[in-house]
Amino acid sequence: MKKYRVGIDVGGTFTDAVAVDNETYQLVGQVKVPTTHDDIHGVSAGIVKALDKLMDEYQIAAEQITFIAHGTTQATNALLEGDVSKVGVVTMGKGIEGWKSKIDTNMGKIEIAEGKFLNTSNHYINSTKNIQTEMRNVCQKIKNEGLDSVVISEAFSVDNPENEESCALIARKQGLQATASHDVSKLYGLKVRTRTAVVNASILPRMMETADMTESSIKRANIKSPLMIMRCDGGVMTIDEVRTRPILTILSGPAAGVAGALMYEKLTDGIFLEVGGTSTDISCVKDGNVVLKYSSIGGHKTYLNSLDVRTVGIGGGSMVRIDSHHKITDVGPRSAHIAALDYEVFANAEDIQNPVLKAISPLPGDPTYAYIECSNGKEYSLTLTGAANICGYIPEEDYAHGNLEAAIKAWEPLAKAMNLSVKETAEMVLDLSAKRNGEVVSQMIKDYGLLHEEITMVGGGGGASSVVPHLANKLGVNFKIAENASVISPIGVALALVRDMVERTVTDPTEQDIMSIRKEAIQMAINSGATEDSIEVKIEIDSQQNKLRAIATGATELRSKTLGGRKKTEQELKEIVADNLKQNVNQINICGKNDYFTVLSSTRQKKHLLFFRKEYTPVRVVDYEGVIRLQKVNSTVVTTPLSKWKSTVDHLIAENIVYGDGGEEIPNIYIIDDARIIDLSGMRDASQILSLCEAELKASSGKSDLIVICTLTTENQRG
Repeated sequence: MKKYRVGIDVGGTFTDAVAVDNETYQLVGQVKVPTTHDDIHGVSAGIVKALDKLMDEYQIAAEQITFIAHGTTQATNALLEGDVSKVGVVTMGKGIEGWKSKIDTNMGKIEIAEGKFLNTSNHYINSTKNIQTEMRNVCQKIKNEGLDSVVISEAFSVDNPENEESCALIARKQGLQATASHDVSKLYGLKVRTRTAVVNASILPRMMETADMTESSIKRANIKSPLMIMRCDGGVMTIDEVRTRPILTILSGPAAGVAGALMYEKLTDGIFLEVGGTSTDISCVKDGNVVLKYSSIGGHKTYLNSLDVRTVGIGGGSMVRIDSHHKITDVGPRSAHIAALDYEVFANAEDIQNPVLKAISPLPGDPTYAYIECSNGKEYSLTLTGAANICGYIPEEDYAHGNLEAAIKAWEPLAKAMNLSVKETAEMVLDLSAKRNGEVVSQMIKDYGLLHEEITMVGGGGGASSVVPHLANKLGVNFKIAENASVISPIGVALALVRDMVERTVTDPTEQDIMSIRKEAIQMAINSGATEDSIEVKIEIDSQQNKLRAIATGATELRSKTLGGRKKTEQELKEIVADNLKQNVNQINICGKNDYFTVLSSTRQKKHLLFFRKEYTPVRVVDYEGVIRLQKVNSTVVTTPLSKWKSTVDHLIAENIVYGDGGEEIPNIYIIDDARIIDLSGMRDASQILSLCEAELKASSGKSDLIVICTLTTENQRG
């Protein structure tokens, strides 16, 4: 019996659902229904309608669904619209420390969007008294205020959460939705941690209501697989975790598209652009991981780790801005949707009769935008999608492909006003689009230290081809439009892995600190629905901010993370890497391989000082389907049996340590063990690498040799 993975993405206008084959990960079916904002059951009604339609149209039985997840904009919209609950904040402390805690946790009115506020009321418990009795009394006061959400916060609760946990339990027994500050973050910083917890608590009641409705509907459909929810970092978690930490679903919409790029397109290093009708969400992937940052809500810092997504007001429906002389000045941010006009490129050519160029201000106070009025009374906007069709950037099978004849006829009046050809006019508009998107992409490349020549730009969303090909040409980078780009977000939801993260404030992490946080992250991933045997952990040490971070990812069931594609020959793999490195295929060498991965390298030279040239060895790790899974500028590769891993790693570290003014600079180590790439980069000393390596290799079968990759320090990497 075939098994399917179902992903549902709840957008502002439509809810998309897809079914993906559980073995091949190929798209089986897709449906779209209007998002049900006004239904008595809220957005959950749309989720159920989309699921019912998907199962009916593609004849999928409940027992065939092995995984089901959805992403939602509900938490984000709640904050944007101010649809949040007032929160009671209970602070515990004693003496002078308690007095300071009381000040730090007084949140007052938090502006979460322009003119929208999250209100709080404050209560204090002296921890020298009977905390349980005091908490019961405080809960009664909070209920008398008409509140149903409470935050419990205590300084240093991340080290000893006992008081917060006991008070949260009392609050829940009294019918309140409770958030303990240590549950949303393990970092020091009482003020920011409490603020993060308050935002979490403010959306708890509404999210709980939706979660309960959706889960009961899934159960009534006889689907046995537990419902998973998309997180803001590109992973999924169980609905039970949402009931505790709904804040993790904020900005999960853009994260779904990146999850699709990671799992469906296997993006290793690059920029992902999800292009809608009005805007483009731009995010970054480095070493096969999404790049995250702390989110600010209403300008206030939180400890919410979410996708670093930068939005530009340029999309497939973006209109052309013009001045009083009908000359082009810019493109966007208003779109055809906002102006309530149809796209010219999706019109019938015969409907565009004697078009006349007109100007419109879609909203009060807006500048003027170009549109055409036809002699038959029909009106059409001039859009970026029309420009891209005119300039030949959109292939026939693409979602954004339209009627070229109609687009050309529609653009003729503007071209005449500009004294240019239609194609030159369209190219000018595309250039303006590329300038604005390009500034953001270039800054992101710089911010995260990506190498320009190694990145791939991946386009998703229905408007991807209207933006990405021209932009990539302008920036001189490789690009591709994601397969099934128009539904990349629900595909990302369907294929997403369970993900959880633990962060702690640690000045100089010891081996014990690292192993402890690793264990904690694994347990949290299990709690979020991952099977233990599937979990992989990435450890990060942030020396500047004294933070130790463990990121655990895993599957809800044991499965291969590679798509079931044809295995490439060695020659084909060499050709792929040669193309990536812009070298002749004869210059590419295989320096390690197993059943899953092949490691290929080359030798290159770069100018060093005035007259000298310096050799360096770029390395690419390619899976059997030909997807580059890891790429490094200058590396050493060694193959070793499992029994000799320690001496091999020891030797590589000793050979490649760099001593500078700041002390030792440890090289980055990656180990390929069968189908896993174990990332040991970012450690501060050799003992940390060895401890983590030992933990990761405990479950190794040892059937095939390990491939150890040692990348040199940042300065040396660049030749």
